[in-house]
Amino acid sequence: MNASTRSAALVGGDVRQVEVQVHVGGQESAFRLSGLPDTAVREAKDRVRAAINSAGMWFPNRRVTVNLAPADIPKSGTDFDLPIALGVLAASGEVTLQSQAVAVGELGLDGRVRPAAGAIGAAVLSARLGIPCLVPASVASRVAVVPGSRVYGVATLADAVAFLKAGPDGREPARPDEGDADPEVLDMADVQGQPVARRAMEIAAAGGHHVLLYGPPGGGKTMLARRFPSILPQLDEEAAVEVALIHAAAGLDRRMVRVPPFRSPHHTATRVALVGGGSGMPVPGEVSLAHRGVLFLDELAEFPRANLDSLRQPLEDGFVTIARKGVSIRFPSRFHLIAATNPCPCGYHEDRHRPCTCRPSDVDRYRQRVSGPLLDRMDLIVKVGRVETLRLGGSLEEPSEVIRHRVEEG
Repeated sequence: MNASTRSAALVGGDVRQVEVQVHVGGQESAFRLSGLPDTAVREAKDRVRAAINSAGMWFPNRRVTVNLAPADIPKSGTDFDLPIALGVLAASGEVTLQSQAVAVGELGLDGRVRPAAGAIGAAVLSARLGIPCLVPASVASRVAVVPGSRVYGVATLADAVAFLKAGPDGREPARPDEGDADPEVLDMADVQGQPVARRAMEIAAAGGHHVLLYGPPGGGKTMLARRFPSILPQLDEEAAVEVALIHAAAGLDRRMVRVPPFRSPHHTATRVALVGGGSGMPVPGEVSLAHRGVLFLDELAEFPRANLDSLRQPLEDGFVTIARKGVSIRFPSRFHLIAATNPCPCGYHEDRHRPCTCRPSDVDRYRQRVSGPLLDRMDLIVKVGRVETLRLGGSLEEPSEVIRHRVEEG
């Protein structure tokens, strides 16, 4: 007997529908899974069997064949446990499913539905297809913020079966979590002085430019960079969904908010951490996690030169293509690059208040750590000096909200 259910797979910065096709037949007891699954998906058979038995239902003692279609996209993680279990129950005749829904969720051995990274993808697919989606109850209200989606939370496998038997009639979908307000961001009003640097940041926000801030320690380079997202235009619904999908593909928990993402990797981060990759299923790197937001590289000259040069292609093309095991996945990577660096190893070259202790050859070598082609992609190079102590503690500077309005109008 055959049956099928629907699920969702995160691919790059998008979500694809997956049809979970199940056939139960034959005399031998076996469980076969196809459709480009990774190790976590292949292990679903043990979780599904235990969950069905714990729910008081019968797992067929026959050959069970499961195909995740289409077979040309990779399937990873434990999100397919729930739709596989529902398909097995329908194909074995244990239950009759009267309605269709996009389902994602990891099954515990006791039949509980555990949180799933792909829940946001199921909500997006629900809106596209115009059908309900079943997600773990613990995250239902958080992903219900996707416009046009109909999200229903299920706590156990039995809850999911009951829903598909009766349909959504008379059952209220999950309400969007009121706590999903935009997080508090740092304000440009905190930055005292630095009129040139502040103006440069505003120009960069309005024109989509990349910025290199250089100067001695204590000048406010990091302070300016961390407040840069507050003067960027807020994300629209489509952009907020895209950013949330990318973070979900990396296994990160990001609510669907309108504030542009801000990523600040340490200078010891590897090339794979920066641009994406991995030994198994490709995952997005920092350049993609910063998509539609800001990638801040503090202490730029401390990054290995080869790692910095790997940023040139994402900066130029706006995407990263990663090929692993015959699968090629494209992640978007359009971001503002904000970099900060000292002018020399000691940090005080050309400083008016403290002498530099570096030899000229040390200064030259330090500056050569960043390649010319990467510097050519920095649209604005701004010197950030230290602010005189007497100028601190005065009236507040212009707040981010005022600057952002000018950026949006420009």
